[in-house]
Amino acid sequence: MEISVACGVILHENKVLCVQRSEIMSLPLKWEFPGGKIEKNETPEQCLYREIKEELGIYIEIFEKLTNSYYDYGSFEIILIPYLCKYLGDEIILSEHKEFQWLLFSELTKLEWAPADIPIVKEIIKLNANNKGRFI
Repeated sequence: MEISVACGVILHENKVLCVQRSEIMSLPLKWEFPGGKIEKNETPEQCLYREIKEELGIYIEIFEKLTNSYYDYGSFEIILIPYLCKYLGDEIILSEHKEFQWLLFSELTKLEWAPADIPIVKEIIKLNANNKGRFI
């Protein structure tokens, strides 16, 4: 079974929003970029706006598509469709996740990430290193 998931690398003041999966979710306590499954007749962008509002209660603006990440978890395969996003506001209220952190790019590798998110972590660290001042 293949699952398509949109996720947001949400940036604010040169920090990245990271969320930790709860103990009852699959991949418990792993860190990930927030997002969710794309529903029928929904674009990845529509999904991301909806999921971020549902899961975190915040508003974002998508500004760039990143490279898709594919990972086989054994019982299912995931296609992670990531976007760089700008945090527009509202207080973060977690509805599914255990915790959140705003981290500097240099701090991202300290977390224990869900395997499908690791290539995205590497990509944004590289983009940040190659493009000083690029991120908001």
